[in-house]
Order: sequence, then structure tokens, then C-alpha cells
Amino acid sequence: MAQDYPVYGRIDGPIVMIGFGSIGKGTWPLIERHFDYDADRFTVIEPDARQANFLRQHKLNHVTTALTPENYREVLGGLFPEGKGFCVNLSVDTSSLDIMKFCREIGVLYIDTVVEPWAGFYFDTQNNAERTNYALRQKVRDEKAANPGGTTAVSCCGANPGMVSWFVKEALLTLARDTGRDVAAPKDRDGWAKLMMQLGVQGVHIAERDTQARRQPRPRGVFVNTWSVEGFIAEGFQPAELGWGTHEPWFPENGHRHETGCKAGIWLERPGAITRVHTWCPTPGPQFGFLVTHNEAISISDYYTVGAKDAPEFRPTCHYAYHPSDDAVLSLHEMFGSGRQQEKHHILDVDEIVEGIDELGVLLYGHEKNALWYGSRLSNAETPDLAPYQNATGLQVTSAVLAGMVWALENPQAGIVETDEMDHARCLEVQTPYLGPVEAHYTDWTPLQDRWEHFPEDIDESVPWAFRNVLAT
Repeated sequence: MAQDYPVYGRIDGPIVMIGFGSIGKGTWPLIERHFDYDADRFTVIEPDARQANFLRQHKLNHVTTALTPENYREVLGGLFPEGKGFCVNLSVDTSSLDIMKFCREIGVLYIDTVVEPWAGFYFDTQNNAERTNYALRQKVRDEKAANPGGTTAVSCCGANPGMVSWFVKEALLTLARDTGRDVAAPKDRDGWAKLMMQLGVQGVHIAERDTQARRQPRPRGVFVNTWSVEGFIAEGFQPAELGWGTHEPWFPENGHRHETGCKAGIWLERPGAITRVHTWCPTPGPQFGFLVTHNEAISISDYYTVGAKDAPEFRPTCHYAYHPSDDAVLSLHEMFGSGRQQEKHHILDVDEIVEGIDELGVLLYGHEKNALWYGSRLSNAETPDLAPYQNATGLQVTSAVLAGMVWALENPQAGIVETDEMDHARCLEVQTPYLGPVEAHYTDWTPLQDRWEHFPEDIDESVPWAFRNVLAT
């Protein structure tokens, strides 16, 4: 018997999905499952001919024109003739900000998973400060400040950035309960920031371990990943960056501060995908992760700041600490070692993966219970029973897009919002059925442990969770 799925509302007008890679292909059945809409008004913009057969087989309207700075207003304007509907931007090489502004101009709801620039930006821009996610995010925040309110546009709502911001709030409530505090969920940003400060949280790792694997060894010359290869390479070549907390007693020699904006982040003169950090996840325990730049590293540090941005009373350190699948690690090693990108890209399909999970959560550290990991431990084996056309990594992203769409439909005049600013409880209510086990785990591990005594490092034992100790030398 077919399962009954909740229908969260009706989307009047067209739905336009930009991009139909692994995430777009996985998001479409969730939209079909959970919204009432006119199927003949669903259109995919996808210039990659490799997706054409699937789109035709499923009778999905599609446009093969690539969006560019010169044509996006004309193409999208033609697909939204009535000035209503929903734009779901899941593409690379399309300006999130430009498309977001246009959608709000014509009254169309909008969502994306990253602040993406137009093609060429990541590699053609010479100034590293301008290539940071801090700079990309700040342009969206500037637009929000200049044009508050209006049609809702949800910025950066995937697994991370996105879902992990909701996990931070749930982790804070869990920590409060487990330390004997009778705390209701705060009602606003100021309340959440003060709760984090009162709990003594020094910072947050977005701590992830992807153990999904297939039987076939990775071929040389092929970049293998469990999600968008183009997206991972682009962010991996950006400078490593992180939200910078008030507890930090040391500043990295290759670090740079920003002189404008929220002042919550710093960047390092080094690509994120070869910058390693010590972190912890439930399955492996202590592990290395890559300090890949992500929007949530800045947005979380910004959202939980107490006091003036130039001299805050409290601000948490926050960064991604990502151990991708073993095939992806080997792919990175080959790419950076050779100095060139692989010509062939391959995303591991749910049917070829024979084992593994994507363990993605937030590690809140420095408080009286030391560290708390809270997150999803979704296995690839579970995924086909939950939703089609995606592995565990993909489903953590697509279900967050679903939750963000539901929230936007229920709050259609909220203006430009990040996931930190949304109702985390409502979003997780929608998303959790697709996340497998969602668990809280405490650990007594700190970055001072598991060091090699034969090779002493310059660490700071007085502040165990200082970034100086987290950064792998």
C-alpha cells in the first residue's frame, strides 16, 4: 500500500527548478510528494544534456538554456508570467543574489542552498578576500538591509549551510536540559545568543564523516564524490575561513580579518580543501577534517554574537570540519598533487554504494560537559526506503530544501532570511522523517589528546579548544 505523505500546502503558479544534478533530481520527488501544485507548470532549467533522457522519461518540462548575466531576467520572466510561483535554485554558476533579487522584484518565492556567483568567479577572481564566502554572504546581507521585508527568499538552505543551523539550536536546548537548566526556546536572535553564552559554549564544529563506499576502486583521473563534484571543487579552492570567537588567545600567521560587514569571520591564505583540523564524530571518534569554507561558519558566529560587532562580549568560533568519503579524499589528493582538475567527474549513486553513512552534525564545545555532537547519522541503506534518486548525502540536502520551501510558503512575506533566522522546530518537524537517526552524543575528547609525543607541537594547553590546537600543523 502506498504511503500517505503530508501535503504542506499549495504552490500557486509555476515552479522553476534551476539545475537538475544530484540535488535537483532528489528534490523533485519531494516536491511532488509534499505540495499541491500544477504538474504541467513545473519546469527544469538544465543545460547539461546528460539529464535530458531522465527529464523526458518523466515528462518534465525543461529548458536547455544556461542562465547567464545577460539572459536570466528574460528566461525567468518568461517562465513566471504572472509574478507568482516558486524558484528553486539548485545550480552552480548562477548568481544566487541576482536571481533572488529578480524573483523578489516580481513576487516569486525563492530558495537556494548556497550563495553562488556567476561562472568564472571562483577561479578568475584574483583577490582572495573577495573569493571568500564572507564576501559573498555580505552582499546578500547588504541587500537584505537595503530592501527589508517583501517576498520571502531563503538563502543557503541545504544540509550545510542550512540544516546544521537548526541542529545548533536543538543542541543548545539539549545541553541546557542536560545541565539542569529549565530553559524555554528563546524567541529571538538575542535570546539564542545569550543562551549560548550562558551555557559556556566556546564554539561549533560542523563535524561530518562520510563513510559511503562502493566496491569498485576509484579510477585514476576521476574525481569521485557523494555530491556535486563541481560544487566541492569550487569551495575547496576558496580560502579556508571560519567564524572567529572571543575566546581565541592566538591569531594565525596566515590569517586575515575583514574590515567591513559583520566582522564575525576570518580567512586563511590557504585553500580550504588542504587545510586540516582536529575534530570528533560519534562513529570514528577523533578524526581529521578539512576546513572547507561554508556560509554557516560565518552566519552562526554572526547570529550568536552578543554585543557590538567590533568589540563583542561573546562570539563563538565556528567552522566546517569535513571528512568526505574516502574516494573524495583520494580525488582531492590527486587533484592538488597534480595541480590540475580531473576531466572526469562521478557522483556515487545510491545503487552502487555498498556500505556507509553520512554522519553530519554540530559539535558544540568548551562548555561544562566538554563537547556535544548533535546530528543525523543517515545510512545509504536506509535512503531508498525514504526517497528515490539519491544517496544519504543527497537526502540530507534535499530534505532541507523541502523544509525551507514549507517555511517560505507559510511565511511568504519574510524578506531575505538565512536558516539561523527561521523557526528551527518547524523546519526539523518537516525534515526529520528523512534524516535517519538524529542523536546527541557527549565526549570527553579535546584537541589536546591523541598528539604524537615524538613530534611536539606548539599548542596552548591553557585553552584546550583554542583554534591553535584544532588546526593541524
